[in-house]
Amino acid sequence: MRRAERLIRVTQRLLDHPNDAVSLSDLADETGSAKSSLSEDVAIIRRVLTAHGSGVIDTLAGASGGVRFRPRVPEPVRMAFAKRMAERLADPSRLLPGGFLYMSDVLGDPDVLEITGRLFAEPFYDSGVNVVVTMETKGIPLAVAAARCLHVPVVIVRREHRVTDGAALSVHYVSGSERRIQTMSISTRAMPSDARALIVDDFMRAGATVKAVRGLLAEFHAQVVGTAVFVATDQPREKLVDRYLALFRLGTLEEGKRIEVRPAEFLWREGGTPSTAHANEEVIAHE
Repeated sequence: MRRAERLIRVTQRLLDHPNDAVSLSDLADETGSAKSSLSEDVAIIRRVLTAHGSGVIDTLAGASGGVRFRPRVPEPVRMAFAKRMAERLADPSRLLPGGFLYMSDVLGDPDVLEITGRLFAEPFYDSGVNVVVTMETKGIPLAVAAARCLHVPVVIVRREHRVTDGAALSVHYVSGSERRIQTMSISTRAMPSDARALIVDDFMRAGATVKAVRGLLAEFHAQVVGTAVFVATDQPREKLVDRYLALFRLGTLEEGKRIEVRPAEFLWREGGTPSTAHANEEVIAHE
């Protein structure tokens, strides 16, 4: 196999399997090449991806050796995304009764999901996360996008238990928006043992839903390594949860007026990258 073809094959393999260990021995068998040649190829691919800001390639120690690609969002793409989304979400027609924001079209956009998945995943590559948990239904596309980058399964929290889910654990909680008692459940067969969960959601106001999900995960003795939401409101200032990453902040909503949507600082700041530490700073700064 010629080198140009081999470079394309190896690059495609890494891009198709983000955050997954790829064995050099397997690549050698697939391409009919020596490991030394593949190591040189990986070095070239690493330089290009790093220079572009599209991700990093880690070298994994071991008997057979291996590499792992971790996607990131290039700075120009991240900054353009912040501006584009803020403008898109600021449309006054998006205001819904009850102070909610219409985002179904945004969360159905594959380009938005691709970038958001990378932004959600990046702070948690080294956290040992082995499952992404989300509430049905609007958070599912975001959760799938993040889970793909992390190479872990998605577990969906149901509002109504389904027979097809088998045995499940359920909890009752008070809805932050409707102020009424609701139920959520997770199939016991869906959760991995020794779960380390990243909670993903589309919208956070008071944080009652995320708090309830955390309580439900505690029933599985799962550890929550983080929470990532697409949009969080400024009000109420005191949330029921802390230590969360919000890509956008939603200001006061007034009928007929332009909606105030602010990107998280790391999205539009040069050299900024999402991190758990920066997420904490976001919470402190706005709460």
